[in-house]
Amino acid sequence: MMDRRHALGGIVAMFGAQIFAPLARAAGLAPAAAIPVIDQGAPSIQVFTPDQRILMTALCERIIPTTDTPGAIAAGVPAYIEKLLADWAVAEDRGPILSGLAEIDARSRQDYKLPAVKATPEQQDALITLAMNDELPDGEEFFEAFRQMVIVGYYTSEIGITQEREYLPIPGEYNGAFPYSQVNKVYSA
Repeated sequence: MMDRRHALGGIVAMFGAQIFAPLARAAGLAPAAAIPVIDQGAPSIQVFTPDQRILMTALCERIIPTTDTPGAIAAGVPAYIEKLLADWAVAEDRGPILSGLAEIDARSRQDYKLPAVKATPEQQDALITLAMNDELPDGEEFFEAFRQMVIVGYYTSEIGITQEREYLPIPGEYNGAFPYSQVNKVYSA
């Protein structure tokens, strides 16, 4: 059976040299320094304030929303991100995420006159697009790290592997010409 760390090791290659440090450490691609191996349980420290946690959760769902398959929230991505930042990150790794959330909230208050946690999904999309386009202070750094955590968290979750993709623990024969239209899913092995 594939575990999350094994799947993580396979996924991080798609991000290349710009992999967010805690993801690289968790996949065993970077030295863990003084960070112990922690696989289960609650985060060792509280990373987010309650409002930051709500905003982070909402933004996870904006990156991978619920469609005909469950989205980031259903896959447990927010808890994964908090665990990753608490137990695989050092203080300087958390900085871009926490400041990015603060910048998004400040911009929401400026543009929409309300905190980002109370913004509509469309307004949250606009705010995260500003970060993606580096139109917020250090927005691109926040967006790239956050997007990586959401994607990796989702596609290494049970939902991501078994519902979004088709998981075959023991692949059958190779058929390189199998029509995608007959499957409509990408296979994970």
